[in-house]
Amino acid sequence: MRLGLYNAILHDRSLPEALKVIADLGLTGIEINTGGFLPAVHVPTFDDILESDAARDDYLGIFEGTGVSIAGLNCNGNPLHPNRAIGDKHAEDIRRAIRLAERLGQHRVVTMSGLPGGEPGSVRPNWIVNAWNSAALDVLDYQWDLAADFWRETDRLAGDHDVKVALELHPQNLVFNSADVHKLVELTGATNVGVELDASHLFWQQMDPVAVVRHLGGLVYQAAAKDVRVNPETAALYGVLDNSFRRLSPDEPRTNLGGDEWANEWPKPAAWDFVALGKGHDVGFWTEFLRALHEVDPDIYVNIEHEDVELGRIEGIEVAAAVLKEADAALQESLVR
Repeated sequence: MRLGLYNAILHDRSLPEALKVIADLGLTGIEINTGGFLPAVHVPTFDDILESDAARDDYLGIFEGTGVSIAGLNCNGNPLHPNRAIGDKHAEDIRRAIRLAERLGQHRVVTMSGLPGGEPGSVRPNWIVNAWNSAALDVLDYQWDLAADFWRETDRLAGDHDVKVALELHPQNLVFNSADVHKLVELTGATNVGVELDASHLFWQQMDPVAVVRHLGGLVYQAAAKDVRVNPETAALYGVLDNSFRRLSPDEPRTNLGGDEWANEWPKPAAWDFVALGKGHDVGFWTEFLRALHEVDPDIYVNIEHEDVELGRIEGIEVAAAVLKEADAALQESLVR
């Protein structure tokens, strides 16, 4: 398997420094953020690369001799946001990422399906969690019409540039489970839009990532290695849809998500947490996760994403890398028996 790291956790250092961290951990790939919720910190010559072969070659030269290659691009955002200052920018970021991927010899762009408002004139996204009433289905019909138009067009662009777009099954998006993936493909006839299988978002939805990989098969284009720990006492009281988030004030460190939208502070105590590999599920699970991915594509990229607030930047990557490499070694040993 090809094991790497999503680079957002290393945005605090230069690209060469980030590549050294990754190589020292025994990983061989870096998934590079190229816009959306986060800026393209490690692609400072983005515009030049789109136009200039010299700029492209200079950028690719940074990776030579490092033992680390580009393992896809990432452009997570909300291209369907009803606030067009956000939605239009994120949509254009995805289109630019697709064009950049071709320029860099890449064939995978990770993003999210997006989430519209609930009706014309909306200014906030509207996530229908449980459509038990007819009004909620009316909202979903409206949202799916918008999504189908956008992704039909984006699929054509991706095909023109020999790129596969991998959607993260992330709640607060229209596409967040297997049924939604099939619906999007059926509505659009997409041939270049599939899934980035991030196990973490499936765990807390009580989905089985291994079963989902095998169910979606060839629609799985890329994978993320991130774990979740469900905290039984809190989850028993509040459930996994607990909304006890705290709004951060402007004088506190906070992450802008576009326009005047910001990430909130995680609930304390939490029903569940993102954790480094091994803190939620053991090596045995991750071995089977890699096995299912290997059945789909032996050369698929599996990139660590570190969001464990209990561990430092490098410490968390070290923990996750050790588990992922042990799981890969167990898989490889089983394949040669």
